[in-house]
Amino acid sequence: MSGKLFLVPTPIGNLEDMTFRAIRVLKEVDLILAEDTRTSAPMLKHFGIDKKVYSHHQHNEHKATSEIIKFLHQGQNVALISDAGTPAISDPGFFLVREALKNDIAVNCLPGATAFVPALVNSGLPSDQFVFEGFLPVKKGRQTRLKLLAQEERTMIFYESPHRLLKTLAEFAEYLGDDRQASVSRELTKMYEETVRGTLSEIKSHFEHNVLKGEFVLCVAGKPSTKAKNKYEDNNAED
Repeated sequence: MSGKLFLVPTPIGNLEDMTFRAIRVLKEVDLILAEDTRTSAPMLKHFGIDKKVYSHHQHNEHKATSEIIKFLHQGQNVALISDAGTPAISDPGFFLVREALKNDIAVNCLPGATAFVPALVNSGLPSDQFVFEGFLPVKKGRQTRLKLLAQEERTMIFYESPHRLLKTLAEFAEYLGDDRQASVSRELTKMYEETVRGTLSEIKSHFEHNVLKGEFVLCVAGKPSTKAKNKYEDNNAED
């Protein structure tokens, strides 16, 4: 019988967020694939996990996947972890999962840490319907994407790096309106966790005068729906 591929979430900052099940699985599998072995090593050592760990990242995943599939077909169990959070969510993993399923290999994704869920809940924006965009295109297709997102009525969630945050906030203000409600969370679960809420203009002003360090999650309110807008206008007309 073939082995099983496990996708194991790891803490996004606070090691206390590691689940008992994740620790058990990582101790039981035959090998671990890590986005960056140097980043994962301290975490694995902290939990007493002593296993073979191999690099599996965006630059080698296509080449390495065929060997991993062979290993799984031999009956070995493999766990994939990313530097932080859930594999395949803006991290390597999708390609390996797809190939494993094509080869009738069982895939099991454990529940666990991911940055966008606490950021969304903390934002105070509608969370009954939302769209996760991850990282926007850096160059090609960026403006096209922003124009499309200007019509999106659901809450939108993005990841962004510190050196592009102000540029992205400025573009959101340009395409979505500087009075659009939003929130920016950084360093989630860590000592200096911070969530800034307000209009895009207000948030941009805040980060122009404050520290730009850490991993950022942006939540932006969707465009008011036509139905809601008409209802609002009708109510005002009655008044």
